[in-house]
Amino acid sequence: MPEPVQTPPPIPPPEPPPEHRTLADLVVEVSENASTLVREEIELAKAEISDKVGKILRGSAVGAAAGVFAFLAMIMIFHGIAWLLGEEVFSGNIWAGYFVTAAAFLLLAALAGFIAYRSVRAGSPPLPEQAIEEAKLTKEMLEKETS
Repeated sequence: MPEPVQTPPPIPPPEPPPEHRTLADLVVEVSENASTLVREEIELAKAEISDKVGKILRGSAVGAAAGVFAFLAMIMIFHGIAWLLGEEVFSGNIWAGYFVTAAAFLLLAALAGFIAYRSVRAGSPPLPEQAIEEAKLTKEMLEKETS
C-alpha cells in the first residue's frame, strides 16, 4: 500500500526590507516583541522563585534531620547531667537534677525558636530579585529609546 504524497507547506512571502514596511507592520512587530519580552520576564521570575523555594525546602529538610540527631544527643547529655547533679549537688535527690536540666531545655528551646523566627522572617518573601532588576533595566532602556 503506497503512502499518500504529502505536499510541502506553503512558504511565507519574504519580509519586505525595513525601509519599505508600513507603520502597521512596525506596530505589530513592536507589540509582538513587547509581549514576548513580558512573557520571558515572567518565566524568569517563575524560574527564580521555584529555584529559591527548592533551596529553602532542601535546607529545611536537612536542618530538620540535623536537629533531630542533635536533640537525641542532647537528651543523653542532659540525662547524664541530671544524674550528676542529683548525686553530687543534691545529695542523691535525682529529681532535682532533672528539674534543673528541664529548665536548661526550655532555655535552649526559647533560643532556638527566636533564631528560627528571625531566619524565616529574613527569608520571606522569596522575591525574584533578578527578574525585577531585569525589568527595571528594560524599562530604562525603553525610556531612553523613546526620548
